[in-house]
Amino acid sequence: MNLSYRVEEGIGVVRVHAPRIDAAVAIQFKDRFSAVTGEPGAAIADTVLLDLEEVEFLDSSGLGAVVAARKLLGTGRTLALAALQPAVAKVMRLTHMDRIFPIYPDAAAALAGAGGRGGG
Repeated sequence: MNLSYRVEEGIGVVRVHAPRIDAAVAIQFKDRFSAVTGEPGAAIADTVLLDLEEVEFLDSSGLGAVVAARKLLGTGRTLALAALQPAVAKVMRLTHMDRIFPIYPDAAAALAGAGGRGGG
C-alpha cells in the first residue's frame, strides 16, 4: 500500500496512492498508516488529514481500516477525510461515518479550515 505523508500548515496529510482500500489491502493500509504517522523523527501533527482523492472503492474491510487508523492516532489527535470519490462518499453516508469524521471536499479546503462537515 503506497501512502505518502507530509506536514503542511500544521496538519499531517496522508495521501493514499491506490484506487482501492479493500479486504486485500486493509492490513497493509493500517500498517503503513501507522508507520507514516508515527515514524521517529517525523513531525507529529494533532490533526491528520487522509486524502482519498485517488481512492475509487472502499469496502467494509477498507472502512474498518480507516476507523482503525483513527484509533491508531490516539485520543489527542483527530483524523479528517478529504476528496472522497462518489462511491467512497456513499459508503461514508450509508454507514453514518460522515457524522464521525470531519470531511472536506479536498485537501486545500481542509488546510484552509473551510468546507468541512461531520463531527469529531
